Amino acid sequence: MGETLARSLTPGRLAGSLPATALFAITLFATFSFATSACAQSGSEGLSPTLSAIKTAHAVRLGYRESSPPFSFVDQSGRPIGYSLELCEAIVEEIGVEVDDPNLKIDYVKVTSDDRIDAVLQNKIDLECGSTTANAERGKRVAFSPLMFVAGTKLMVPKASGVQQLADLKSKTIVVTKGTTNEQAIQAADKKFSLGLTIAVGADHEQSYQMLADGKADAFATDDILLFGLIARHKAQDKYRVTGDYLSYDPYGIMFRKGEPQLSAVVERTFRKLGSNRDLVPLYNKWFTARLPTGERLNVPISLQLEEAFKAMDDSASANN
Repeated sequence: MGETLARSLTPGRLAGSLPATALFAITLFATFSFATSACAQSGSEGLSPTLSAIKTAHAVRLGYRESSPPFSFVDQSGRPIGYSLELCEAIVEEIGVEVDDPNLKIDYVKVTSDDRIDAVLQNKIDLECGSTTANAERGKRVAFSPLMFVAGTKLMVPKASGVQQLADLKSKTIVVTKGTTNEQAIQAADKKFSLGLTIAVGADHEQSYQMLADGKADAFATDDILLFGLIARHKAQDKYRVTGDYLSYDPYGIMFRKGEPQLSAVVERTFRKLGSNRDLVPLYNKWFTARLPTGERLNVPISLQLEEAFKAMDDSASANN
């Protein structure tokens, strides 16, 4: 596992800045059910295993990614930041309420696309705060928060390339990142359409990007929003473009251990509080349309589907009038 960074979470510092969403009825998140009742505990007795361990350690371990902007990445000083991390930090505040410890410390643990699920299963992290697709297959092993973003597999190619869609890459080389749903999508499409692709694999998104930049691949396939984020981060708008039809449907969620209804209820409650405070869209805009702390701007407006998902998390009285 990667290095661990620690940071104290000031109670309430996220108030008014974070949102939440769930469109379970019309997305794959219908696969996952969340407990809706759990009471704050004054001691470790009665707490779920994860919450009990957090109370004992006075700390929550958040898994972060180094190169998944704007969801989870590091700034110029190496500090983990991003949309997903802000959501996780809001969950930490709610965990503090649940375990009666408002001064929980946060330990940031680096994970990759390949080891993130194992990090959850092997109890190396408590919440995985990255760009992880919540699907039925993964839902057999881990649990997910309500929907926080919707993406899909597309292609990054050099601007001068004639590639417009996957079929144009027949008998060429495409790079994917190890352990992603994008890798599975490209393998399936290659087999289905007999494209004869050479599928190269990068250890993380940054390495995959670099393979394209070094001419070792003709295209890089991953979630469209991550491609836009990498192009912006490298200030490479004049070098690369994102193209092709969607090759997969990828709803994102915060990942945590399965089989803990009390923890699920805390996560769900966090999202509903954020949704009811109507902070979802401002948070989205902070990371997807405004200038990022690292200087770049993605300019990716919120989709109608995601906006409707955010509204579905609003339990306020005015939302039901």
